[in-house]
Amino acid sequence: MTLDLDTSASAVWNLPVRGEPFTRASPDAIAGMSGITAATACAKLNGLGISRTFVEGPTPLIPGQQRIVGSALTLQFMPQREDVASGLSQEYVERHTALWAVLETVQEGDVLVVQAYGSAFTGCFGDMLVRYFKKKGGAGIVVDGRIRDAGRVRELGVPIWCTGTTPHYASQSDLFPWAYDVPIAAGGVLCLPGDIVVADDDGAVIVPAGKADVLIDDARDHEDWEVFSRMRLEQGARLSDYYPLSPDSRVEYETWRDAQAAARSGH
Repeated sequence: MTLDLDTSASAVWNLPVRGEPFTRASPDAIAGMSGITAATACAKLNGLGISRTFVEGPTPLIPGQQRIVGSALTLQFMPQREDVASGLSQEYVERHTALWAVLETVQEGDVLVVQAYGSAFTGCFGDMLVRYFKKKGGAGIVVDGRIRDAGRVRELGVPIWCTGTTPHYASQSDLFPWAYDVPIAAGGVLCLPGDIVVADDDGAVIVPAGKADVLIDDARDHEDWEVFSRMRLEQGARLSDYYPLSPDSRVEYETWRDAQAAARSGH
């Protein structure tokens, strides 16, 4: 049996589903986030009242690979139902789905975030799709599920966070590429198109686009005082005095920070 998405599936539900137009995160916001780690972003968002930001499950396909920051594109897999969509004809069906469609929308620096329920039987991306994503200028992929063709994908050097590998193609068993440019749940976290993704060896964090500016200001100060605290700890200072900063060490840090700024400006 061969499923034709253009006819039989559309009689039940038109696929692929595409969400509303959205605005990507601004270049200034991406640049401002570029020096912020996933751990700092997660901690600072928690302080701002956003507690669920860590995409649980996906880890780097290549440990130690480069850190990424980019605007989120979203892709949603859904459970298969044979009267709507299944993967009986492999890529010949998949090429009419949200999986192929979202790749045509990739712009320079985008991060593709995928809801796949942590499925061990869904190879959401393989060599050809990742190769095309790279050619389009995508920055990285965060998928709450697995990939296939792992050897070739590693050779491509595209930063990928996933839950593992599988020999299965994307719609071989339990899931089907359903929608793109829609809100998704990736690793238990809500991701909206245009949110900012920060991912490194600690994992991936979703930064709400509307919180980026305040997060950047807060995190920049945090990253700076951690540099100062590391220096003082290496010099033999007590941990409890410098992590986190006490009122006295905060004054010391601010004096050090101002002196560093003056040195950089030549004053």
